[in-house]
Amino acid sequence: MGTSSGAIAAMLGYQDGEEMSFSELEYIIKRIVKNVHLPLSVDLEAGYSRHPDEVVDHITRLVQLGVVGINLEDSLANEQRKLINADDFSQQLETICTSLKSQGIDVFVNVRTDTFLLHCTNPVEETIKRAKQYEKAGADGIFVPCIEKEADIKCIVQATHLPLNVMGTPNLPDFQTLKTLGVKRISMGNFVHTKMLNQLENILLAIKSSGSFKPVFQ
Repeated sequence: MGTSSGAIAAMLGYQDGEEMSFSELEYIIKRIVKNVHLPLSVDLEAGYSRHPDEVVDHITRLVQLGVVGINLEDSLANEQRKLINADDFSQQLETICTSLKSQGIDVFVNVRTDTFLLHCTNPVEETIKRAKQYEKAGADGIFVPCIEKEADIKCIVQATHLPLNVMGTPNLPDFQTLKTLGVKRISMGNFVHTKMLNQLENILLAIKSSGSFKPVFQ
């Protein structure tokens, strides 16, 4: 089971992009762990800090709650989301992974690269370059949101030993095709949560329009 940073942020009245504090995220994760028995992976965005030692502390606190995996992304959502320089991010990632291992902290580090999400020039080449750097730095998996073409997915799978994680988008191939291509994990992002909120809005509008609560029970 994996969390969506966007869904948790929206639930708390924030925009996605580390607007909420880590302590708020930590509280929500604690409640999830208390109520489910599936292995849990947490979307940690860019770590809720720009300092590797603080990111390690955040990961450690999540592991102590029972979390088995985390997502770290190589872009920052300030006024406009931008990719972090690949060399700089790789160095930070290596510092984080080395520190976790030295402390005996066993956690799956899934690294999200936003090359397709941010429409990079030559996204396949840039993704392969970053995947190889992140693998060398200690990543356990690579997450490429917004990749959709079968040929692109196949190229990434063949270029790295890291298991590939993709995200559910309108033109993403079906599950069986993805499995055949070598994809190991599929994330839903915040799309399902957004769909649920849209349904709630429609129900509220129907209540207002009908002047009764009948739409709730239809």
